[in-house]
Amino acid sequence: MANPKLTFLVAFSLLVAVSVSATEPDTYPRRIGIDIENYRFEITLSDQVDEIIGRATVSVSFTSNGVTVLPLDLTSLNDEGQGMRVLAVYTSDSPLSFVHEDNLLTIDLPEVGQVGSRVAITIEYQGVPDAGLRIGPNKYGDRTFFSDNWPNRARSWLPTIDHVYEKATCEFVVRAPDHYQVISNGLLREETDYDDGTRLTHWKQSVPISPWLYVLGVARFAVQQVDDFDGKPIQTWVYAQDREAGFYDFAVPTKQVMEFYSEYVGPFSYEKLANVTSPATGGGMEAATAIMYGENSVTGERSLRWRNVIIHEIAHQWFGNAVTEADWDDVWLSEGFATYFTQLFIEHAYGRDEFVDGMKSAADRVFSQYEEDPEYRIVHDNLDDMRRVTSGATYQKGAWILHMLRKRMGDEAFWTGIRRYYETHFNQTATTDDFMRAMEVASGLDLETFAEQWLYDGGNPHLSGWWEYDPTSRTVSLEINQVQQVGGLFDFPLEVGIYFEGERRPRFIETVSVTNRFHRFVVPVNDEPVDVRLDPDTWALFQADFGRRELERQLSN
Repeated sequence: MANPKLTFLVAFSLLVAVSVSATEPDTYPRRIGIDIENYRFEITLSDQVDEIIGRATVSVSFTSNGVTVLPLDLTSLNDEGQGMRVLAVYTSDSPLSFVHEDNLLTIDLPEVGQVGSRVAITIEYQGVPDAGLRIGPNKYGDRTFFSDNWPNRARSWLPTIDHVYEKATCEFVVRAPDHYQVISNGLLREETDYDDGTRLTHWKQSVPISPWLYVLGVARFAVQQVDDFDGKPIQTWVYAQDREAGFYDFAVPTKQVMEFYSEYVGPFSYEKLANVTSPATGGGMEAATAIMYGENSVTGERSLRWRNVIIHEIAHQWFGNAVTEADWDDVWLSEGFATYFTQLFIEHAYGRDEFVDGMKSAADRVFSQYEEDPEYRIVHDNLDDMRRVTSGATYQKGAWILHMLRKRMGDEAFWTGIRRYYETHFNQTATTDDFMRAMEVASGLDLETFAEQWLYDGGNPHLSGWWEYDPTSRTVSLEINQVQQVGGLFDFPLEVGIYFEGERRPRFIETVSVTNRFHRFVVPVNDEPVDVRLDPDTWALFQADFGRRELERQLSN
């Protein structure tokens, strides 16, 4: 996702131990013993009112014995009259009793659930969504209907187990005035026009995804079949008024990005990929198979900013969508990954220099974020405020953690670990532990300290020091000290580049171990260097106050 306030975080050129949350109670409750297999949402929309009429059929299987109720998240009516009102709940055989209060619909099951048993339950409801589904004009003043489920707003208009861990297939069967087109997850199964001026559109998503990835867009669109990838369609859906500019902007680089991630990570999971403009999204939203972009993304100029947002959101189809974090505390497995894999494609397609510029911009954003929240940890500690799911650090420091891990492991082991992680958790969920385990197996390294200091602790390294040349001993002396005020001491390798007159690249790159608060290093050289730089090839995340100290001045004092 490119958060509207964080769009520039992914547009770089303008723009991973034991989890604490694994050992403490989950404050965002799972529904034990229940597995949702499929949702079928039948939604009726109108131009006259903002009220929606819904019928949801929830197909459930049971993974524990003795389950007596099905609890679904569904927003209750509020004081302003917004929210959903449940009219009836039933199976094919009989009505069911239910209680709908405090945004929870609790349904009494017709029979006690036992391992392996299944039931399909239908809920009829209606109401005006208070969130989750935006009904209103787009930038041209046209009436539209667009979902905005991030991170837990699907419950505002859809009865679901609205938790990131619960993945299911879904269908949207939408009846709306026939001057609209409808886009949703998966493949189009039916379009039927009725004599009353309405159209029924049926989309079916056959690969399980989390509820926040369910998507619905209803507007007057211009639709283009751009290309295909492995026999799966690539489409563009933009406002009719933006047809020419939108078709131009979204023509690239979608297919090239899909080819890169498929080759280096693993297969694309889904049945299509559509790029869609939406008034409900400020930056980008990685809904599975139908990515939503802010309606101002169409410029007709293929801007660098929006190019990078497209790359980021497509990366999410692999990380966040196909492999989904099992808990919001591990959201970096989505956002940090999509941010770094954006940069990896940039490195592949546009060169190392642009990649390095992006990583430097990311580091600047990390340090800015930590000025505001110096103890921020990448892996949350039982997140209980959904407004704090992500931050700039989740995106940018998450990306830097992967970058440093790549350096620590080497490219071959890094990519082996990424592919192993993706294959193991394909169309499932994963934890930070799962990821680190895959990388340890691929590299043969013990990465516990790495994970602890970068993922579970706060702060970042801040280095202070100097270098000097001694012509008598023909050595370079360096002092490198950790001076950060927040968090403990970091333990990491740091490359030091030694530069000589007329040479663009360092003649020597020495790797030193930064482990304590104070360090002194001596490096023999043949000539007097003109500069010594920390991390010349941009592989480590730190701030530094470092420069030359003249030996003569030191002796005279």
